[in-house]
Amino acid sequence: MYTKAYIPYRGYYSSPFARWQGSLQNENSIELGAATAKKWLATKNIDPKIFEYLYLGKTVGQLHTFYAAPWAAALLGATDIPGCHVPQACSTSTTCVSHAAAGIETGLFERAFCLMTDRMSNAPHTIWPNPQGPGGEVISENWGMDNFNSDPWGKVAMVQTAENVVKRAGGITKEDCDELTFRRYEQYLDALANDREFQKRYMFPVEYKKSKKEFGLLEADEGVTPIVKEVMAKLKPVIEGGVHSFGAQTHPADGNCGIIVSTREKAKELSADSSIEIQILSYGFARAPKAHMAMAVVPSARMALEKAGLGIKEMKAIKTHNPFAANDLYLAKEMEIDFRKFNNYGSSMIYGHPQGPTAGRGIIEMIEELVILGGGYGLFTGCAAGDTGAAMVIKVS
Repeated sequence: MYTKAYIPYRGYYSSPFARWQGSLQNENSIELGAATAKKWLATKNIDPKIFEYLYLGKTVGQLHTFYAAPWAAALLGATDIPGCHVPQACSTSTTCVSHAAAGIETGLFERAFCLMTDRMSNAPHTIWPNPQGPGGEVISENWGMDNFNSDPWGKVAMVQTAENVVKRAGGITKEDCDELTFRRYEQYLDALANDREFQKRYMFPVEYKKSKKEFGLLEADEGVTPIVKEVMAKLKPVIEGGVHSFGAQTHPADGNCGIIVSTREKAKELSADSSIEIQILSYGFARAPKAHMAMAVVPSARMALEKAGLGIKEMKAIKTHNPFAANDLYLAKEMEIDFRKFNNYGSSMIYGHPQGPTAGRGIIEMIEELVILGGGYGLFTGCAAGDTGAAMVIKVS
């Protein structure tokens, strides 16, 4: 599907993720993402003006969202380029990188920057005039909780879509969900070993305002809950008759990440090690049956694999966005793989889900895992709001 799109080695970063209402709760995600990216580029001695286009991935509205991508480009120092705003919920990063790869493939540009950022904390409250309402009462929406609690098409909360997949798949129990959650926590602890050796391969600290005169520095994930088997076993399902407790699903978070996408030649110039090549091979997308969001990980993965001309058994590393345990259990069952052996070094179930940058961090971690393994193919797949999913296959040489 793609033959010309590359990511420079270490041409990417992710900030730590902070659980909502934590240290990043009051930051404008566009301003914070651009400021963090600008500082990261400076440490790499990369002039932002080399980029010809910016993809801004952001789902949750912020002040001045109207200006979105061009504003972000100017803030990070690329003052002369336009950009495109991609609000694709959980699959925002995957889609941004794919759009950038398509631009490289068609010769539209040679270097693009993908900046993905979101703040789930203090989500906006939007109102619309409603002259026909009782007493002119307005129509209102909370961008966070209202959309978690009801899909306007599926008419159910997101957790219910996961339970619907469990019923459809059959054989998935609460004990299975608890076991998978504990395994994901073990894998996340591997990323913290040796003073966070793995995370320090790609993680970049983020500066935030504590007050008008005082600043803080967030250097590691904030608000990750330790998973204890005995405690998990005692938690009751959120929905009566279901299998997902609050412990078997992700939590909203805040954060940002950036990924450079370029031609092969430009990637070599920007790479921390030009002997390592990271090629974007394919993108897959899908829409699952109504109110069955977790199912979308499978058809999107199959499409990406088919476009790359590869099979699941050829994947050396697999990463997922797994807001619910059902996502990984369903994927493992349908694609005949062991859920214990993918999502090494962590996943959004444990470190949180800021929407826009979630898949980006997963892709970045997958690249670093492949480098550790000496190269190979990697698959990222994840579901997204509206029963959709997006996937990507990457090759590290």
